[in-house]
Amino acid sequence: MDVILLERVAKLGQMGDVVSVKEGYARNYLLPQKKALRASQDNISAFEAQKAQLEARNLETRKEAEDLAAKLDGQKFVVIRSASDAGSLYGSVTTRDAADVATEAGFSVDRKQVIIAQPIKELGLHAVTVHLHPEVEAVITLNVARSQEEAELQEAGKSIQELAAEEEAAAEFEISELFEDIGAATSDDEDLVATPETEDSGEDQPDTEEQQN
Repeated sequence: MDVILLERVAKLGQMGDVVSVKEGYARNYLLPQKKALRASQDNISAFEAQKAQLEARNLETRKEAEDLAAKLDGQKFVVIRSASDAGSLYGSVTTRDAADVATEAGFSVDRKQVIIAQPIKELGLHAVTVHLHPEVEAVITLNVARSQEEAELQEAGKSIQELAAEEEAAAEFEISELFEDIGAATSDDEDLVATPETEDSGEDQPDTEEQQN
């Protein structure tokens, strides 16, 4: 199907370009999203008549997107999720999750603008792209952790493996200290047990001379 683009579409063309696309792509995405019109002679003529207005609107929306991108780009947002000790999430972080945490932080982001290249199924820091306009995008970081404290440690550069190793070392240290305390307590108890000693080994023995007499 031939369509005329009403705005720039990545990997497809610029505003005003007439391009050939698969019918399903046009029907399910380009036409419903008002990104294109069927390339009929009437629609092409209508576009030419509105081209200046469309270009002006595009410039306005692009400027708004650029202003938002200047604030949003490089931002980091914490997403708390349950996960195994190995760091695998029980589920995944979605585009809606990314849009929600950004919106809660004061940024107007729709889940349809969020692009997650690879499914987020592990704890850690994940870069996510936000398409604010056909010509403007920002990159944010999702800090996926099991707690706020863990998120802060990940922000400091520690991986889930390092965190797990530290927790294991701390547990071993506590167990070691516990056994040392038990050993010290046992030693103190043994010291409290008095060993009977004979004050004078000959005190109760009969006098040898008296026995002889």
